[in-house]
Amino acid sequence: MRVLIVRIGAMGDVLHALPAVAALRAARPDWTIDWVIDTRWRPLLAGDRTPVVNGTYAVDTRRWKEHPLAPATRNDFLQFRHLRRSYDLVVDMQGTLRSAAIGWLAGDAHLAGYSDPRESFAARLYSHCVPRQGVHVVDQAAALLSQATGVPLTPTPAALAIDDRTEELTALRGDIPRPLAMLSPGGGWGAKHWPPARFGALAIHLHRLGFHVVVNAPRSDDPDALAVVEASKGSAHLNVSNVAELIALLRRTDLFIGGDSGPTHLAAALAVPTVALFGPTDPARNGPWGPGPIRILRDPASVTTYKRSAAPDPGLANISAETVLTAVRELLDRAI
Repeated sequence: MRVLIVRIGAMGDVLHALPAVAALRAARPDWTIDWVIDTRWRPLLAGDRTPVVNGTYAVDTRRWKEHPLAPATRNDFLQFRHLRRSYDLVVDMQGTLRSAAIGWLAGDAHLAGYSDPRESFAARLYSHCVPRQGVHVVDQAAALLSQATGVPLTPTPAALAIDDRTEELTALRGDIPRPLAMLSPGGGWGAKHWPPARFGALAIHLHRLGFHVVVNAPRSDDPDALAVVEASKGSAHLNVSNVAELIALLRRTDLFIGGDSGPTHLAAALAVPTVALFGPTDPARNGPWGPGPIRILRDPASVTTYKRSAAPDPGLANISAETVLTAVRELLDRAI
């Protein structure tokens, strides 16, 4: 059996789909399982050791958005028609028109997806529509893949791909004293951001407790990360990593604190003790999922909405650094 997974969204989207695919891999180790993924997140699945998937097809969705009519975008998209009849089943786990179109090009008449996809028109391209089941998106993904393949599946913690060279270089670094705490400000939109001043105050507390504190940043000029470093008054240092480097560093991290963002979901997937700060998004649906100790903080003043608002969330503003520090102490006590 040859199965193609289409999940090309944000890092968190990929990580929330992965437990279902890991369960399928465990149940059917002889099947070929490939994945269409955004180029940025390919290190999650592809490396020197790839425990879950056989192969990946990387697509540059950021370039697609910036240059939708460019010949290169068209060629990228149409490459998937060459896969037609290469797979017995294609499963669109994203639910957008773009992911459904990729699945339709690759899957001939064997494309499955949610009956209520994120973008409703996508369902018109499916040959098999599956009713959404479960509250958390991890459970929903497992139910979708189970119905599509006919294999009973329970979400399974997944081993991420390993890039041996990056792991070796990270292990050789001399600036990773332990215990290591990583703070990750930012998120998909402004309403999901805990105030940088609170992160800075938390860094000062953690430093006094003996932690070496780093602030995760996608680039050296990231304003959220720089604001946290400044607010920490020398207690935290900027850490700029690509995805493969972030995976390697998180494997050596003792504590992670962040909002509803890809790095938070990555830390949870890697079993790092994690404190997640939630505001407008519902942790019952989108919370971090993984085998390690996880503590989620959400104030009652937060109202669930997925509108990409830049306005500060009142609930997040109510969460103090002292509240987070208490959660850290409780979390680490349970982790010992």
